[in-house]
Amino acid sequence: MLNLKPILISGKEVLPLVEGGKGINASDGRSSGAWAHENCVGTFSGVSPDFYDEKGNVVAEIFTSKTRAERHQEMIDMAIKGGIAQAQVAHEISNGNGRIHMNMLWEMADSQAVLEGVLSKAKGLINGITCGAGMPYHLGELATKFGVYYYPIISSARAFNILWKRAYNRFTEFLGGVVYEDPWLAGGHNGLSNAENPEQPETPYNRIVELRRLMNSYGLQAIPIILAGGIWKLKDWEDYIDNPEIGNIAFQFGTRPMITKESPVSEAWKKVMLQVKKGDVILQRFSPTGFFSSAIKNTFLEKLIERKNGEIAYNEISDAEFTEPLVINEHKTVFIKSCDKEKAMNQINAGLSEIRETPDKTVVFMTPEDWKQMKEDRKNCVGCLSQCQFSTWSATSPTKSTGKIPDPRTYCIHKTLYEVGHGGSVKDHLLFAGHQVYRFATDPLYRNGCIPSVKELIDKIKNGD
Repeated sequence: MLNLKPILISGKEVLPLVEGGKGINASDGRSSGAWAHENCVGTFSGVSPDFYDEKGNVVAEIFTSKTRAERHQEMIDMAIKGGIAQAQVAHEISNGNGRIHMNMLWEMADSQAVLEGVLSKAKGLINGITCGAGMPYHLGELATKFGVYYYPIISSARAFNILWKRAYNRFTEFLGGVVYEDPWLAGGHNGLSNAENPEQPETPYNRIVELRRLMNSYGLQAIPIILAGGIWKLKDWEDYIDNPEIGNIAFQFGTRPMITKESPVSEAWKKVMLQVKKGDVILQRFSPTGFFSSAIKNTFLEKLIERKNGEIAYNEISDAEFTEPLVINEHKTVFIKSCDKEKAMNQINAGLSEIRETPDKTVVFMTPEDWKQMKEDRKNCVGCLSQCQFSTWSATSPTKSTGKIPDPRTYCIHKTLYEVGHGGSVKDHLLFAGHQVYRFATDPLYRNGCIPSVKELIDKIKNGD
């Protein structure tokens, strides 16, 4: 057994083991409450969390308003109800043990409104807020207002330095920790910057040491770093424990807790993860957020990859380079390079007859069925992101639009995550996962399709296994 020493997290000494918060509906009050019950940190997602009717049944997220702005407000109202409901479930299951955190996607439109709505009505139930996918400058101020601890999710010392200098230096009392999420190892959205090469991973150790040195220079020696991304078993990370270069450290488990009895993900989703092989998770940039993300390669992603590979540049007018006419959008004629003509015709002849523009003066080829579904998804947009490349929604613009044309190389992220989180097809929806997911297939804890309880998983983790 590893010599795991409790550390101070959100005002209480707990084991340095944290459940990663995964939305939509991949971590909820059941899973987070079970983690807290074992004197660890449980984290439920604040992105479209479920809430319940008077009989305890999940209320399906159904939007009834006609306008996108009105549907957006419906989404916010339901997220607040769901956040409160999941906090109550987690608190009851925890039996007062451990800590309960809520994870919020900062790039979710009106994330601050959701946080304020939940925290104002769930006092004493939530101990901390973790927040990533963007630069959550106002997180410290908001958390301090409600007396809960905050945990920014960053992927580099540089990112934390910007947050500290611009905002967090004024709100030190409730800075509970800094979550370092390795951008090459984590599942879901990753914080790769334009200066970093997605094909050339850097060593987490060196980046964490750099972060600790920066934090120490600001007098934050006692504040723990929570290591996230690629964490499977602690024996892989023993040199990080009791290491003076790193200091106080906790470990966040994202993918492994998805296959437990208390995990809310569907049995079909769990079955897929039990069969994933090394290399089946790919880092790509199809998300409408514009961020890189890691997900299991399935029919959903393969279709996006095929569409991207079939992309062709065009020009509005004919010139020496762009000589071949191509009719797009049913009526508009543009010009493509002669070397791309065969590529275009092969796609059209294969049934990809809908030719659609991107914001980058290129075109992609789709089936009529896929184009029809894409139009329907855009029509039903609920404005879930602050900026969306798929629907062009912008929460900050006076016109509620990015001013660009919709990008057919991406997808409605709210729809696909909500549907797969509520029993939808695991082939035809996005399956976020970390790059260690292939280890389910060889981990003795999951032998013969066994699904452990959270307690059984944590007991293994405490042993280093």
